[in-house]
Amino acid sequence: MKRLALIIVAIFMLASLSSRAQKFAYVDSQYILDNIPEFAEAQAQLDELSTQWQKEIDAKFAEVDKMYKEFQAQSVLLPEDMKKKKEQEIIDAEKEAKTLQRTRFGKDGDLFKKRQEFVKPIQEKIYNAIQDIATSNNYSVIFDKGGSLSILFANPKYDISDEVLDKLGASLSGRKGKKGGPGDTGGGKTGDTGGSNPASDKSGKK
Repeated sequence: MKRLALIIVAIFMLASLSSRAQKFAYVDSQYILDNIPEFAEAQAQLDELSTQWQKEIDAKFAEVDKMYKEFQAQSVLLPEDMKKKKEQEIIDAEKEAKTLQRTRFGKDGDLFKKRQEFVKPIQEKIYNAIQDIATSNNYSVIFDKGGSLSILFANPKYDISDEVLDKLGASLSGRKGKKGGPGDTGGGKTGDTGGSNPASDKSGKK
């Protein structure tokens, strides 16, 4: 029994030493995106398309409203068969407007597809830069402060977001959105966390 207890203690010590050898860091993906010119350009294109498509949809609904008001004004003078015909025309026009709205802005609609088309290549560049930094610096895990993890505290000295921007060739001057805090060393500095995530992450949901 005593021998078994010593073996268990030894296992826990080895596990602890192994854990202490692990290196952790984190990035703020939103901060990175905000400082990449290509992302701003992509967002501007998406905003322009969204505005254009919304005007197109608004025009469709305005036409439906006009048809309905005209029908109300004329309905007392129209024979029953003409009333039904006009009513069906209004229903069809409204369906067409709603279909266009879903096509443009619905789930997996045109705006979603365009966002994927514009933003996905940028996200891939960011991922590749993070992967290169992780490999070069032997990081076991890199968390995303701006992603789906709910991070309650993050020590800025473990933030490698600026390293990622450097690797992507983003301009150093005038970087926007950086939030400092106690112990902030300016970002881009990392270290051994002693086997625990310095960001004290907890799973939870954008």
